[in-house]
Amino acid sequence: MAHTLLIGLVAVTVVLNTLAQTLLKLGSGSTPLNWYLLGGLGAYGFSTIFYILVLGRFNLSIIYPIVIGLTIVATTMSGAFYLSESVPLSHWVGIGLMLSGIGAIAFGGKLLG
Repeated sequence: MAHTLLIGLVAVTVVLNTLAQTLLKLGSGSTPLNWYLLGGLGAYGFSTIFYILVLGRFNLSIIYPIVIGLTIVATTMSGAFYLSESVPLSHWVGIGLMLSGIGAIAFGGKLLG
């Protein structure tokens, strides 16, 4: 049960981080203070709370690269599919390599094993 909870906390952290990045992008270049920017800041705040919960249960050397790596993957996907940004093939290859590295860290750190 604790294993599933940890994975859920990591997933929520990544989703909130990705949401924050996306909202900040949508709010950039507009008025200095708008709903997108406020939403992005709020999502960052909540993601920090969940990240602290994760840090209290697992090694920083394992969780940090997993959370940051998955956030990069999810943010790239959000940019491509939600914001219609052009992502070159070389970036998708890099995403695949990152997922391989994240898997190695997760299994090696016994997060998934």
